[in-house]
Parts: sequence; C-alpha cells; structure tokens
Amino acid sequence: MLLLLQTQSFYGVPYSSLTGNRKKMKMQKLSIVIPAYNEEKRIGNTLKAYSNYFESLRKQKKLDYEIVVVINNTTDNTEDVVRKYQKKNKRILCLNLKAKGKGYAVIEGFKDSLKRKNDMIGFVDADMSTKPAQFYELAENIRNNDGIIASRYVKGAIIRPRRTIMRVLTAEGFSFLVRTMFLMPYKDTQCGAKLFNRKLAEYLSKNVGMTRWAFDVELLYKARKAGFTIKEQPTIWTEHEGTKMNVTKTSLQMFLAIARLRLIYSPFVKLQRPLRPFVGWLWRAVQNA
Repeated sequence: MLLLLQTQSFYGVPYSSLTGNRKKMKMQKLSIVIPAYNEEKRIGNTLKAYSNYFESLRKQKKLDYEIVVVINNTTDNTEDVVRKYQKKNKRILCLNLKAKGKGYAVIEGFKDSLKRKNDMIGFVDADMSTKPAQFYELAENIRNNDGIIASRYVKGAIIRPRRTIMRVLTAEGFSFLVRTMFLMPYKDTQCGAKLFNRKLAEYLSKNVGMTRWAFDVELLYKARKAGFTIKEQPTIWTEHEGTKMNVTKTSLQMFLAIARLRLIYSPFVKLQRPLRPFVGWLWRAVQNA
C-alpha cells in the first residue's frame, strides 16, 4: 500500500505528499486560456458552459479554476460579451491584445496565468468543439505527465459530425508529415485542447515563438526535445456551425508553416539557407491570397 501511494499522483502531485495531511489538502487550481478572435456569436455559450461545469467541480471541492479569455485583434463585440459574463463569474478574466495569431494569444494567456497560483495551465478553442467534461478529463488523466493533449485520431476518440473525405485526407496527411519531419509520436498535434503542469507552462511561455499554424507543432516539439512527457488522450470533438475553413488554402498554409519550422530547427540549417527566401515568398503569397 505504501508503494502504491509513493508511485501514484493526484493531478501531478504525489499522493505520498498528501498522506497524513488530508484535512488541510489544498484544491489544485486550473487555468483555462481561451484565445478568441471575432467570437461574439460563440464565446457566450462557451463561457456559460465552462463556468457552470467548473463551478460545480469547485463547489464539490474537486478542483479550483479560472478562465482567461485572450481577445486576439478582434473587430467585433467579443469583448462586450466577455465583460457581460465577467459580471456573473469573478473567475473569468480578460486580456485584449492587438497583435494577431492564436499562438501569441495563448502564450500571453500563459504568462498572465503564471502570475497567480495555478497548478495546471491549458488552453481550449472558443467554439466549444471540446466540451467542459472533455477538458476536465485532461486534468483527471495528466497524472505524472508534464502535459496532456486531446486527440481526435487515437483509439477511443469520437468526431461529430463525420468529416468529409477531403478533411480526413488533409488531417491524416498533415499528421503524417509532422510525425515524419519532427519524429514525434503524436497523431493529433492540432486539436485545440491542451493542458500542462506549471513547470511546462512556464517553459513554453519563454520558448515558443510561432503564432499561427505551426504553433502547436513547435510547442510539442520543444517540450519533447526538452525532456518533458506529454500524453495523448482520446476526446469527443464536435465541429460547430460557424467553423469555417478553406481546405485548399489552409492545407498549403499548414504545410508551409511546418516547412518553415523544420528549416529553423534543422541540424542542417546552414545547408538549407538558400531555400528560405523562396519559402518566405510563397508563404506571403498564400497569406495574401
């Protein structure tokens, strides 16, 4: 029994450090960063659902939480909607950034979360493709790992509704390229729900620079290279109305983004310098298309 207590953990905290002090055990605290770009139509429902779910957990003394909405160069009324929900829940915080990019918004959210006593820090998409219960599963299953990522492509995962053949081929092709180019085992680097312990979140806040398509890949690549352990967790993922994507343009942007990332971190970086101007030109052309 003693051995079991020494080897298992509760949200990354060893049980052995909790024994003999159960009455004074402090609830672990979770910070959920939500990057939001022109999300006035969806962010309200997301904040309502996440607030209700995690407030229930807090009242049951299972887990404390905060929600950090990072508004990202938005041009609609996203901030007004968020401020409305802040009045209902003091655990909702808001940052309003002018710079573009989901990655930039997430990292700034991490930096803000690290100012407070949060034990776990993660992020989730504003459209609620990942329901609160699925995000909580990440917290339940992180255990002794430094991080955990929701995955749509491992055994046990469910995607609703079923994707078109084009979307399936695009996703599988991107996954294959990432695993081949970066030698990473993860089948789904792009799912918008990831959670990390405080140590890894702090490392990422200082070492990740990509802001858009390659953000998740760089995040996982750098964490893995630095020796952190990250688990892939099957999830239930729902694509909601209003989620729009130009498959052809997005596919090319994603490919070019990881190509640029591979060039940056290649051990043969000097030999590949002649390719950089061409990749940069092609990237700008696609961005402006």
